[in-house]
Parts: sequence; structure tokens; C-alpha cells
Amino acid sequence: MFKRLKIEGAMIYSPHVYYDNRGFFFEGFNELEFKKMGIKERFVQDNISFSRKRYTIRGLHFQRGVHAQGKLVRCVRGGILDIIVDLREDSPTHLKYERVHLSEESFDMVFIPRGCAHGFITLCDNTEVHYKVDNFYNKESEGTLIYNDESINIDWGIDLLKESITLSNKDLQGLPLDRIKLK
Repeated sequence: MFKRLKIEGAMIYSPHVYYDNRGFFFEGFNELEFKKMGIKERFVQDNISFSRKRYTIRGLHFQRGVHAQGKLVRCVRGGILDIIVDLREDSPTHLKYERVHLSEESFDMVFIPRGCAHGFITLCDNTEVHYKVDNFYNKESEGTLIYNDESINIDWGIDLLKESITLSNKDLQGLPLDRIKLK
């Protein structure tokens, strides 16, 4: 089952999960079903991230121009609050953001279209996230929007001043929106 999100082109995919005495089974990706929903991306790479500590923020990452990436994201262990920021200048949801809870219990996945910045905060220790991308990583096209950009004012679900968050040096050096070049 697919559910459209407020961000233009973004969707949640909730697979039908079959349970029995052994455990469960579900289709994580079916190209024909995704095409019916207008998602025609051909995924070329799988990425996996593991975060040891709760309240680890990863992102907000994006790739520019021809190296932009569509993503299909699933949390396979723990839980995250996934964040999508629409950076597409021609989009009706330009500079809007959306939050999606993903967890190992829900099996939900979120599709993030090209041209959006993406990041998440872990809600548990030992959280693992898998995602497919439809374009190969290109270092020269990489960008990071600072997680606490004041013009977007993302609600990360916690008080960032009171909680101890973990960020990489790269993410701490992300740029505010007014200093980002999208092309």
C-alpha cells in the first residue's frame, strides 16, 4: 500500500507482511508495483548505516544536478524520525519539510524523490537503516544542509538544546540554506 506525502513525489510504502510460525515475509521492493505509483526509478546501489547512540543525526544530505538521487529508505533495526526537505526550485513544496517515523516494527519505507535533502535522527541505540538509491554517489556533487537551519526550522522531535545529540564532523559543517548552491 502506498500513501502520498505532502512533499511532491514522496511516498510511504507499507508492504503487506505475511506472518506464520517461522516469522514473517514481505516484498520489500517490486518494480511493477512501484511503477504503478509513478516511481520509475531504477535503483543502482544499496546503502546501510548503523548508529550506536540514540539521538544521532545523519544529514541533511543531497546530491546536485545530474547526480541527484532518489531514495527508498527503511529502518531495519531500532527507529528513526526521517526528514525530507524539498530543495527543488520548481516544486510546489519547495523548501517545505516532512517528518516520517520509520521503525523495525512498522516495515514502512519512504520514497524520497531526487532534488530533496534527506536526513534522520535515531530514536534508539543500535539503529540500522537500509536505503536504495537510483544514482551513484558523486563526491563533487555532494551537499549538506545544516540540520538546524533557522529558515526551515525542522522539528526533530526533541529539544536539541537539552538533549545530547551525536553528529559527524561533516554534518556539523553543513551549510545554511542561504549559502547552498543547488546547481
